[in-house]
Amino acid sequence: MVNSDEFLATLNKILKPFIWAFVIAFFLNSLLVSIEKKHKSKRWVNILIVYLIFFGIIALFFIVITPTVVDSIKNLARDLPGYMRTTQRWLETLPSRFSGADKYGIVEEIQSALDNLILKASEGIGPLLNKTLTQIINFTSGFVNFVLGAIISIYILKDKEGFVKGFKKLNYALFSKERAESIITVQNEIKEAFSKFFVGKIIDSAIIGVLCFIGLIIMKVPYAVLISLIVGVINMIPYFGPFIGMIPAGVITLFDRPIKALWVIIFIFALQQFDGLYLGPKILGIQVGMKPFWIITAILVGGGFFGVWGMLFAVPVAAVVKTLFDRYTKRQFEIKGLNNK
Repeated sequence: MVNSDEFLATLNKILKPFIWAFVIAFFLNSLLVSIEKKHKSKRWVNILIVYLIFFGIIALFFIVITPTVVDSIKNLARDLPGYMRTTQRWLETLPSRFSGADKYGIVEEIQSALDNLILKASEGIGPLLNKTLTQIINFTSGFVNFVLGAIISIYILKDKEGFVKGFKKLNYALFSKERAESIITVQNEIKEAFSKFFVGKIIDSAIIGVLCFIGLIIMKVPYAVLISLIVGVINMIPYFGPFIGMIPAGVITLFDRPIKALWVIIFIFALQQFDGLYLGPKILGIQVGMKPFWIITAILVGGGFFGVWGMLFAVPVAAVVKTLFDRYTKRQFEIKGLNNK
């Protein structure tokens, strides 16, 4: 007899390809809709174009970017002890420059604090890089589920109208007409909020990653691909992402040349300002129609409860909650005959 743990493990194994399938279909649907508006070809032709683009990007990533990133992590882990020794010698010279002005023994405290900082950094960063490399390997090991999901997603996109029709029929069969229409409306709003945010943010972050790479190459910064990938991925988190992305970029560059690290931070900060003030709004439009205060609050709450994933999904979830709240209050005002202004 199969116990509950084995059943859940088997169920999880079975569901993974289908989860991938719905995620892939969700993101590629926007591209398919855009192509179908411009090209009145048969559905299978447009789907073929979509998946050629999709797998072309994946092939580019795995053939060009992934090996470079893995090599960068390996080289950084290998060169880290030398970088730490160089940084330590550079930091050790700082207290001696201010020894004449020290009257209260603060220099010795600074020296001790710096030594402890270097020791802890040298002990912690190496395992962190190795763990990152292990995570990359584990990620690639699930590639079979991803491929199966991609194949299943083709059939989801091909018959998407049938799935939508079936969902509507199920709602009308289970609930009253008014409740079913409300559920369908909420489902459409959830789809729009998530699609608009994630698809737009992926395009936006990809552009920022490419621009970052070009800038770092011009500045001759080591590990340009690794830093640009970090900046692009973390840029998916609104408001906080740009500032979080500057930290690993500055730290990695600091080990090579401390002065250049300052220029890298300034460059990434300027790039993120360009993204926040021009590129992001241009791609996302009004985005999710929320004030900055509520977006920041949502990110803090999501991050506090669910970590990085919570910060990533906080904005579209908050947008859906806001829409539901606005609809509820509007309806209550109408029922009570109040002026909704």
